[in-house]
Amino acid sequence: MTEAAGSDFRRNGKLWWAGGLLGFALGGFFDGILLHQVLQWHHLLSGLEAVSRLEALVLWDGLFHALMYLVALAGLWLLWRRQEALAEPGAGSALLGAAFIGFGGWHLVDAILSHWLLGLHRIRMDSQTPLLWDLGWLLLFGFPFLYVGSRLAATSRFAGGGKGSAIGLVLAAMSAAPLAALPPQEGDTTIVLFRPGTSHADILAALAEVDGRLVWSNDAGTLWAFHLPEPRQGIHFYRKGALLVSGSYLGGGCLNWTRASAART
Repeated sequence: MTEAAGSDFRRNGKLWWAGGLLGFALGGFFDGILLHQVLQWHHLLSGLEAVSRLEALVLWDGLFHALMYLVALAGLWLLWRRQEALAEPGAGSALLGAAFIGFGGWHLVDAILSHWLLGLHRIRMDSQTPLLWDLGWLLLFGFPFLYVGSRLAATSRFAGGGKGSAIGLVLAAMSAAPLAALPPQEGDTTIVLFRPGTSHADILAALAEVDGRLVWSNDAGTLWAFHLPEPRQGIHFYRKGALLVSGSYLGGGCLNWTRASAART
């Protein structure tokens, strides 16, 4: 970072922190949506043998997303507190540069902390060469964003105001939460996580009320896969002791993308 950029940082530190936190949260949402849900290459704690039950893995994925929401809210709050700084020269590049650094920084922190030091997961848990996938992910989404962010930060004193950049970051952050809850467009199996103690008789009675069919349930009787005539009928199970229902938009998160075959593991 140049001396001028350093001077900008000292003058608008909260604005830089706002962009960095928003970029960091967007990096977490990006990985969570793409790797946990769409590609299903890993869960947050897939690398821990002590956490093997799908319901526990999905729960920790949900807690991870909740943490990203909090980071994004902190960034939005700081951006609101420093909104007058958005009119200053260089604010746009400074804000975007900080966001790019935050996005790339997320992937660097995730690789070092989650992949290599703590062993929580790897990019591809089923790969014979997980290190190559980890490094490849960094080369795609870590180092390039850090480089572009640093270049934007170095030229921030030549740019205009930052209202456009702020609006773009706010829209991106506000879109991340609903995207994380979207169900897949295909699939006719509904995965339901019931609270412990819910009787099998009550669950099967609830299934009969919607003319559904049992596909599978786990040994503990808490995670069930149903075929329903209408997927939107899944919300019915919230009144019958369900904690999470895939495809319901009510906190299903990564459960939305869980396949019946994956639920068997």
